[in-house]
Amino acid sequence: MDPNERDDVPTDRARTAVPTVGEVLLAIEELWPESLAEDWDAVGLVAGRSGRPADKILFAVDPTAAVLDEALAWGATMIVSHHPLLLKPVSSVAASGFKGDVVHRLIEAGCALVTVHTNGDSAVGGVSDVLADALGLRDAQPLAPAARGLPEEGIGRVGDLDAPVTLGDFAEVVFSILPAVAGGVRVAGDKDALVRRIAVCGGAGDSLFDYVRSSRADVYVTADLRHHPASEVREAAGGATPYLIDVSHFGSEWLWLTPAAEALAQVLTDQGFTADIRVSGVNTDPWDFVLTPGH
Repeated sequence: MDPNERDDVPTDRARTAVPTVGEVLLAIEELWPESLAEDWDAVGLVAGRSGRPADKILFAVDPTAAVLDEALAWGATMIVSHHPLLLKPVSSVAASGFKGDVVHRLIEAGCALVTVHTNGDSAVGGVSDVLADALGLRDAQPLAPAARGLPEEGIGRVGDLDAPVTLGDFAEVVFSILPAVAGGVRVAGDKDALVRRIAVCGGAGDSLFDYVRSSRADVYVTADLRHHPASEVREAAGGATPYLIDVSHFGSEWLWLTPAAEALAQVLTDQGFTADIRVSGVNTDPWDFVLTPGH
């Protein structure tokens, strides 16, 4: 050891270390373990070399061309996307297709892409936890407990409001916390009925109706509710609970981005790394406008 060096004086690297892609992946695994991902899902590193620096990290719901434009204009070296770019197996990533073009642009720009999808849904502090917190739910528990996780991990959440409110007033609260999108918020149920126990699932959640009924929820807030499943739930309920609130898929998951970015920044800071982390400003909801009666 050089006698002029002191153990208690941090090196330049310790003060200002930029993490590598691999080091960011380790931090992501700490927050949103891949073991929590559903079997059908595709999470983890999509493009990028583990040894490359990741000094600018952009969080987004979808890895669309517009998000990539934003990322590369900023000089991002990593994108953390909630939705997978390549969920289904492919035989080609030729740039003639829009997904292949994204892959080529990522590689050519030296920008990594990592997916945090259903592992980000199930983890503590994940998508549905953030949605439950934003709605003021107390004692929220997983709606569908994780098969390979802790008791507090799983898809969806169910909890209680501090006091009963009407379904109409609660729907207004749901509308107020979400980003403005064309589809708005759809509600099935008696507007004046009192509700208190709330189930939520960020993203598409109509596969969880059995869990919703078992939870004795008064209302279920989720996205992408299809006609037949929603109709059957309401018919089976005979006009009673559970009521349904259908929201934007993008909007329900967008809420998670800022807490997720802050959580990753904190883990990296605790590990002695410095990275510029921001949330995408691109609205990737696919709908542009909606027509309603009277408009």
